[in-house]
Amino acid sequence: MAEEWTLHSDRRRAGSFGDDAETYDRVRPQYPPALIDALVVGQPRTVLDVGCGTGIAARLLEARGCDVLGLEPDPRMAAVARRSGVRVDAGTIEEWDPGDRVFDLLTAGQAWHWVDPHRGPRRAAAVLRPGGRIGLFWNQAEPHGAVRAALDAAYARHAPELGRQSVLLGQRDRSLYDAIAESLRRTGQFDAVSIEMFGHDADYTSAQWIELATTHSDHSTLPAAQRRALLADVRRSVDRAGGRVPVHYEATLVTGLRR
Repeated sequence: MAEEWTLHSDRRRAGSFGDDAETYDRVRPQYPPALIDALVVGQPRTVLDVGCGTGIAARLLEARGCDVLGLEPDPRMAAVARRSGVRVDAGTIEEWDPGDRVFDLLTAGQAWHWVDPHRGPRRAAAVLRPGGRIGLFWNQAEPHGAVRAALDAAYARHAPELGRQSVLLGQRDRSLYDAIAESLRRTGQFDAVSIEMFGHDADYTSAQWIELATTHSDHSTLPAAQRRALLADVRRSVDRAGGRVPVHYEATLVTGLRR
């Protein structure tokens, strides 16, 4: 099992999502209702949503009656969240000054791997009230059906390393979640740390799949010519395979309670 994660230090990739924040907000998958149910057990009122991005998770929590404050370092992403009515402070959990504020729930959707593995968990503990919950969650895509072979072939032709590593193709090392859970335990500030899974499904046209791919940092930071060639081939390959990409998402939640 990995002892820590290192993506947080790749600031080029971390800062790439705001390049097309509107597309990100429109095409990124939602989170299943059962996962939100797990977050709002105990009826938390105040929520700090770390790395809130364009507000996808924040809006789901607001719909459950929570008072959500987003925390987002990219002003382009934060602007989209604010336009949808989400309150957002600028900054990262490592550097943000909460003043005397504490929260019932701290969440991070698709974001905690960008947080320093040593500083982040202790900062999270500091802004949660005793008994408050931390909920860190990710959607993991798994394209399936006849189109999967077509996708694999296109990546093999244009970006073989990306094809072996991209979370868009289901390649995330799931030991990441174990490492994040262990980082919470090591603080001595969290009890009942656990990992839960929630499945949900989606189906994309070839055009929608290409848009989704451009919102992933490992795709958007490819050299421009390579990215164009890859995505053009992916679109042709998907269309030849029937024009649809069925995807099973496994939403993973790492959660625990503040002592």
